[in-house]
Amino acid sequence: MSLLLATSFDAPELALWQTELERHLGPERWCVWHPDLGAAEREAVEIAIVANPPPGSLQGLPRLRLIQSLWAGVDRLLRDPALPTGVPLARMVDPAMNEAMAETALWAVLSLQRGYFDYAEQQREARWLRHGQRRADAFRVLVLGLGEMGRTVAGRLVRNGYRVAGWSRRPAALPGVACYAGPEGLEQALAEAEVVVNLLPLTPATEGLFNARTFTRMREGSSLVNLARGSHVVEADLLVALEEGRLHRAVLDVFAREPLPADSLLWSHPRVTVLPHVAAQTDPVTAARIAAANVRALRAGQALSHLVDAARGY
Repeated sequence: MSLLLATSFDAPELALWQTELERHLGPERWCVWHPDLGAAEREAVEIAIVANPPPGSLQGLPRLRLIQSLWAGVDRLLRDPALPTGVPLARMVDPAMNEAMAETALWAVLSLQRGYFDYAEQQREARWLRHGQRRADAFRVLVLGLGEMGRTVAGRLVRNGYRVAGWSRRPAALPGVACYAGPEGLEQALAEAEVVVNLLPLTPATEGLFNARTFTRMREGSSLVNLARGSHVVEADLLVALEEGRLHRAVLDVFAREPLPADSLLWSHPRVTVLPHVAAQTDPVTAARIAAANVRALRAGQALSHLVDAARGY
């Protein structure tokens, strides 16, 4: 039996992951995906550990028993028509990644609450102008998506004194968080929030969620923090909403095309903050331990963790 590494990593990063995985699994028989992977190597693969694998790279593996993703999002994997059916797919749920996301969300919300992005814009214009100071307990924040990551983010914001609401497809409960669910709940929550932090999975139901219609239903002068997937946002509609003053600011870590093209208007818009998809990066040290635990569970015939429901998309 062998483990297949099918990733977009360069050689040093691939070697780091292999070292960290072997730290928890011991010496393994590895093969690294390449277009000319031989029949004998394919026949031996029972576990594929993946991170943005090339489309079609997981087909032709007759003994494959588990696909373990090193990323939290699996929408790209699920869009691959050659993805083997009937093979369990596990996504990465790493508490360290959740905490990193909570740090980014807190930075963005705090900067919006205290007007720090506005002050940065004033600095570029050499303008000395003071704005009123908002209290955290009077600042309404909405977290969309209350999975593992969303719950961590909401909890961090609650602990920092914000008035936090959360929305999920199905009803949820979280201490200190006003929870909404369903289409009507989303409408109400969007209308009340001063900052919307998007952490939803990308599915057919959420693709393009932030469009012209949604922006008209958000509180006037509110801000969007998108830390989930670029395809959640219709970028042209976002720019219109900013220009019309419907939205005050946007903090964007993800984009429909990545890297963000140099000619994108988002780069230079004065009320858009661009991050290069770094809100919560996978840490090989912690994530390798979690991936290795699923490999050991499979071999021991035990239940696997964080399995993806393909019908739901996460």
